[in-house]
Order: sequence, then structure tokens, then C-alpha cells
Amino acid sequence: MNTKQFGDWLQELEFDVFTGVPCSYLKYLINYAYSDCTYINAPNEGDAVAVAAGAYLAGKRPVVLLQNSGLGNLISPLTSLNHIFKIPFLGFVSLRGGPDDEPQHELMGKITREMLQVTQTPIATLSKDLEEAKIQIMAARDFIDANKIPFFFIVEKDTFDPYKLSVDSKPKYSKGTSKTYGKGNEELSSRTEVLEEIVRSRGKAGVIATTGMTGRELYEVEDHEQHLYIVGSMGCTSAIGLGTAMFTDKPVIVVDGDGAALMRLSGMPMLGHEKPDNLLHILLDNNEHNSTGGQSTISAIMNWPLFAESIGYQAITVRTLKQLNHAIEEWHMNPSLTFIYMKINNTVKDNLGRPKVKPHQVGSRFKNYITS
Repeated sequence: MNTKQFGDWLQELEFDVFTGVPCSYLKYLINYAYSDCTYINAPNEGDAVAVAAGAYLAGKRPVVLLQNSGLGNLISPLTSLNHIFKIPFLGFVSLRGGPDDEPQHELMGKITREMLQVTQTPIATLSKDLEEAKIQIMAARDFIDANKIPFFFIVEKDTFDPYKLSVDSKPKYSKGTSKTYGKGNEELSSRTEVLEEIVRSRGKAGVIATTGMTGRELYEVEDHEQHLYIVGSMGCTSAIGLGTAMFTDKPVIVVDGDGAALMRLSGMPMLGHEKPDNLLHILLDNNEHNSTGGQSTISAIMNWPLFAESIGYQAITVRTLKQLNHAIEEWHMNPSLTFIYMKINNTVKDNLGRPKVKPHQVGSRFKNYITS
């Protein structure tokens, strides 16, 4: 079918934010998205789904493009983020694995439909006829709006006509900066103490807290419409923050943990590439998986501020709550993509509970706040 006419139809239905990972079957649609829409270049399929989730929370209708070999990479956010938070997107997944294809696609080609079906995600095969495809997209849009879950179209070989990439897709790199506040002799604060300071200093920012103890403790510090408590989808918080920050004028604070950040380290270079000025990324590092028994992470070998600086953040190392407050206030006054690194101790609040509000309610009120 004519790729431009199909892409224009997607935009007419307000599907105008694209993200994903390249595939030869989808290359012409990706070229269209790069050239004529907003396309966010994701390092992997899970990050793409997380970015799309953030974009939806900011009021957009996102589209995710991927090869079927990448389905395994998105199962975690698809099942533990999109479905339980009721965050939809429109997905296009190529069907590699035919008889003349490369051997690595053979098994995935056989089980692509079953993989999506087992996640209770609806699917359809995209027609190669433009008018039929338009009808399919309208039906998918209506389904998404009514059910608030993703919908995937399976795309077969030779579905889209050639479309030339008309923009430079190379990243525009600029190195960041790094500075440290204070000396290194202060006693480490607890996560709860740090979260209390973030709440005091957040202003109008939406606060997205990573899975595990961080979201649970933030809920106990204060339950608020400005807060999004991520559960599951470990490591996706920075990408969710990116998708949100790119499509809102409100400031966004992402509160991450060392274990989660390491799981999807790819999210940080994506942020460094897009450089949303209204995003503050705070990493609380206790060198352990605090919520699963205190096993060590490999964070101790990371120089987090140096890494953040190298990919374009303005990196700040703080050691005290007062320094943290100063760094957050500085970001509010002079917004730029900023990374705050803070080591914390390993204490956990006694009798720590879990959010009583359901994830889809948390997501809905957060979206209402971000889009208001």
C-alpha cells in the first residue's frame, strides 16, 4: 500500500508519536515516521513500550514499531505496565520467519501470534489494501479507546511501498557537565528521608517513582495526584519519564534506583539524545536490591555521574538533604536535562505497606494532572 497515505491516515486519527526498533519489513513506515512525525529512537523494544506509555500519560496516541524477534524484550512492560495501568498503544509487529527467511526467525515466526495472545493482547493482520487498512485502524482506535489496552497489527512482508527517509536520523551529540556538592563525610540518608525532601521540593512536577521500595515509600510519604508509583516493568522508569516529559510543559522528576537503572541502562542514553529540559532524573544508590532480600547490585563498579555526563546530562552528585534541595531548586530555576546522584543507606521504613489505590487509578489521575 502507499506508505504516505497510510501514515497520513494514522495522523488524521491522531496517531502521531512513533517509537520503536527498526525492521526491514517496516522500514518504509519507519522512514515516514522519522520524516513526517515525531519518532523516538528506542534502543530496544521494552524501552519503546515504556516511552509510548509516557507519551500516553501526556495525552498522546502512541505507535510502537518492532520486529517480531523483539517481542520477548517487551513482555515485561506490556504485561506489568500497559495492562495493569490501562495504558494503550497501537503496535505494528513484523512477521519475520517465512520459508525463505533467516534461520534465527524461524521459531519466532511460528509463535508470534501465540505470544501476543498469551498476554491477552488483541491482534489482527494488517491488510495490504489501503482502504481496508484504514477501516482496520479505525476499529483498532475505537477498541483502544474503549478498553485501554494495546492493540497489535501483524505486518507481513511487502506491505508498504517504498518511502525515502528525508531527514538526518543521526543523533546530535553534546556532552554534559558534572559537579559535586559538599564533602564526602556526611552520614547517608534513608530513602524515606530523601523522598520526603523530593516531595517538599517537587513544585508542580509530576514524580515517577521506580518499582519496589521507592514507589511504596513515596506512597507512604504522601499519596498525591502528581505521583506515579511504578510496579513491575523494572528499569522502565526513565523511558516512561522521557515519553511524558517530551509532550508536557510540566516538569517531570524520575526517581530511580541503582538496580532498576542497571536493568535497562539503555534508557539513559535515550534521554541524553532527546534532552528534554523539563526532566530531572534522580538516582538513589544503596548498592542492593532492597525489596528482594538485600542482594548486591553491580552498581559499585559504576561511575554514575561520569556516565551521565558522557551522554549529555548535567550531572550533580549530592550527599545531604540540604544539597539535594539546592540541586532540585537549581533545576527548577534553570531547567535542563539533569541527573542527580545520591548514595543512600539500606534502611527500610518499618511495616512498609503497599499503595491502596489501584495502578490504573494512579495512572488515570496522573494523566489528568499532566494534561491539565
